[in-house]
Amino acid sequence: MQDFKLIQVKEGILAENDRQAEAIRERLRRAGTLLVNLMASPGSGKTSLILKTVQALGADCRTGVIEADIDSSLDAQQVASAGIRVAQLQTGGLCHLDASMVDQGLEALGEQDLDLIFLENVGNLVCPAEFDTGAHLNVMILSVPEGDDKPLKYPLMFRSCRALVVNKTDYLELAEFDLELLRQRIEKLNPDMGTFPVSCRTGEGVEAWTAWLKGQVRALKE
Repeated sequence: MQDFKLIQVKEGILAENDRQAEAIRERLRRAGTLLVNLMASPGSGKTSLILKTVQALGADCRTGVIEADIDSSLDAQQVASAGIRVAQLQTGGLCHLDASMVDQGLEALGEQDLDLIFLENVGNLVCPAEFDTGAHLNVMILSVPEGDDKPLKYPLMFRSCRALVVNKTDYLELAEFDLELLRQRIEKLNPDMGTFPVSCRTGEGVEAWTAWLKGQVRALKE
């Protein structure tokens, strides 16, 4: 039998991605720019949260946005119409972003003179959690209509994130959603994960979320 060489393709791809992601992270750290990777299901309110957050931050934080979609530019158009600097990435069917895509997005956006960049990842609770994008922070958004059982179904996503924004809290009275039970489930997976209940419609909870975010921006610059 002829000998053959086994090549672990996925491991090789991930290793190269991790090297590129670390280079992005360090480059932005030196520039004093915080990159936040927002991950969530479709319809959870990623773009709405970005718009509400940028509005709340005001002139205190110079913010840019990289939007990622499989085949659309609707979210980027919405962000641009609000006067926010934005670049659009179209993945052409891929269900996640990797470091090389993010590098292209940063080049299109321009990294100069920004304190904070939001990376709105492709709507998906599986693949995005597996790839390092070069972000300093991973943040997950979970909307109330999705249910409080998601830590049981997507544990990797919850383990990968520093913070969870529970969006659409104005639906709590209408949904069978137990916020305390959700916290208990998160505690078992990721006890250091911060939780921020928010309603982008009413503005409830946005102040606490943006205060935390400002603290992260300051910490990076120190």
